[in-house]
Amino acid sequence: MTFSRLAPFFLAFCLLVIAVSLGALLFFGLRPGIDFSGGSIMEVEFQGNRPSNDEVAQKLSGLTIGLESLQPAADRNLIIKMKDIPEQQHQHVLSLLGPDARELRFESIGPVIGKELRQDTLFMAALSSLVIILYIAFAFRQHGGIVYSWEYSLAALIVTMHDLVVPLGVFAVFGRFQDLQVSIPVIVGLLTVLGYSINDTIVVFDRIRENLKRRTGAALEETVGISVKQTLGRSISTSFTVLLVLVALYVFGGATLKPFALVLIAGVVAGTYSSILLAPPLLLLWHRRNGA
Repeated sequence: MTFSRLAPFFLAFCLLVIAVSLGALLFFGLRPGIDFSGGSIMEVEFQGNRPSNDEVAQKLSGLTIGLESLQPAADRNLIIKMKDIPEQQHQHVLSLLGPDARELRFESIGPVIGKELRQDTLFMAALSSLVIILYIAFAFRQHGGIVYSWEYSLAALIVTMHDLVVPLGVFAVFGRFQDLQVSIPVIVGLLTVLGYSINDTIVVFDRIRENLKRRTGAALEETVGISVKQTLGRSISTSFTVLLVLVALYVFGGATLKPFALVLIAGVVAGTYSSILLAPPLLLLWHRRNGA
């Protein structure tokens, strides 16, 4: 069966994944960390063995500090994230941790700073997407006479939105069941996914454009199918190699790196299949709608 005949099924699959991801976001939502909602961060170093998270949580259970997370760091350090607390409670928390705990840092992030970070994050995501779309429109201006640069740009925009929604949906599910929160490293991971996924898409689009110039294939449908076959091995092998590293980072990297690695894993998987199953079918869809 040719690629053009399978294209509607590929589009339906990607739409289903988007719908499930949006459903997870609406039903579970995202849990913003103190980087965005405001709060306090305390890092302590234990002189002896570091107690377990359960032991620390038990010691602090009698306080109304809005404990958000306990993250082991280094060999004997512990990062405690909680709501914004006054100095008296700060000292009380430190005393409950015991004489073996030495405070390394204590920082407070106000809600105003959190709001500014949210605004800056949305601005950077929008700006990155805009720059990518303009670059594709410029780079693909020599379109081979059949597919125009705006069609490449529009398809890339939809693929980009897909590749951002899917990791967010996965993170919403993990946030609900594993108490993961959206933090600055998660946002960095999303922006990294943005660049990685669009790279895969551009590779496929570039091969389609080159084959169109060479008149490879009797029609656009055939040219797209040939181009996908030529880039399929490269896309899968590259992504598989990256995923090996990311899975190792997720499994062995510790609690601090898990959210970052999770976003990258979901984004790389989404970017890999969307560059094959979503981007080329969208080009065929525009082509047919224009009656070409």
